[in-house]
Amino acid sequence: MNDISDGIFAKPLTFPIYQTSSYVVPGGEKYRYSREYNPTVENVGLKIKAMEHAEAYNAFSSGMGAITTTVLSLIHPGDRALIHLDTFARSYHFFTEYLRSWGVKIDVADPGTDNIIKSIKNDTKLVFIESLSNPILRVNDIKAISEKCRETGSLLIVDATFSTPVNIHPLDLGADIVIHSASKFISGHNDAIAGFAAGREDLIEKIDNMRRTLGTSMDPNTAFLVNQGIKTLELRMERINKNANIIAHELQDSGNVKNVIYPGLDNHPDHEIALKYMNGFSGVVDFEIQGDVEKFFKNLKNVVPANTLGGINTIISNPFTMSHRSLNESELKILNVNKKFMRLSVGIENPDIIIKDLLSAASATD
Repeated sequence: MNDISDGIFAKPLTFPIYQTSSYVVPGGEKYRYSREYNPTVENVGLKIKAMEHAEAYNAFSSGMGAITTTVLSLIHPGDRALIHLDTFARSYHFFTEYLRSWGVKIDVADPGTDNIIKSIKNDTKLVFIESLSNPILRVNDIKAISEKCRETGSLLIVDATFSTPVNIHPLDLGADIVIHSASKFISGHNDAIAGFAAGREDLIEKIDNMRRTLGTSMDPNTAFLVNQGIKTLELRMERINKNANIIAHELQDSGNVKNVIYPGLDNHPDHEIALKYMNGFSGVVDFEIQGDVEKFFKNLKNVVPANTLGGINTIISNPFTMSHRSLNESELKILNVNKKFMRLSVGIENPDIIIKDLLSAASATD
């Protein structure tokens, strides 16, 4: 009996899930095995390629899968790489622990564009930065850093998870590769773990070969969910950008929290860079509470404490005990991340509800 795939009965409105491990041969060079290529994954990858103005793309099982596979494809023992301290802690440890143990020379820059540029050496092979740093929200000047990389022949990889393709296009500013943890704003519903890399075709070809070897490939069910999220990405980010800006200004003017950090605030150290290169200031706001953290979390009614970000609902985390708990005391001190430091991922709700919830919970801890 022939399978229904032998004939086309209808054209689906939503791209279907190709739930198959392999394909009937001979069927061409491309589709042999779904670890290598899958139509559902390819469909969503092509959208990222277009959004990032890239020559090529690759899709991965997670954001860290995208980072590790990309970097392992482009660097070798004996090479020199640069990362800055204020990055996602798992990325930081991949460079400073794993790659160092593998024989790669790793330099670590303090936060800020000037420190990054000063740390790029003539033999630096690869520079890895975040467009908007995690967790302290420094806005790195991708154009200035890319110009320095061109002088030294260094490859520039930009993790743009926090900013998204809606707010900035690193490749247009000179980056060689842009990376996303699509688990966050891109999918936007806290229901998928996924990653992307996009950029120069010659580099993506190397990364693609490594992905197929390491097996860090995106699965079709995840690709379907990410594709559904991408359909509303621009609309969601427009609302999230607006909400975060309102919330940051309100928190700054209140007496219940302190040290509010947001690129849209005039007192942010990189406010001018953000104005120059970003279409919006994105959806993450940092601040410090003055009372007990556990009590603060328990008093929240609408904001959800969780170790993630980028969903349609507002989520709050404490990097000191969550995302950056593995950093040592001196590293946390440089970042000014303490036990009271909060990272708020703003959603699409009415911002007044979020502001009231945060301030009420903060005042109840005094």
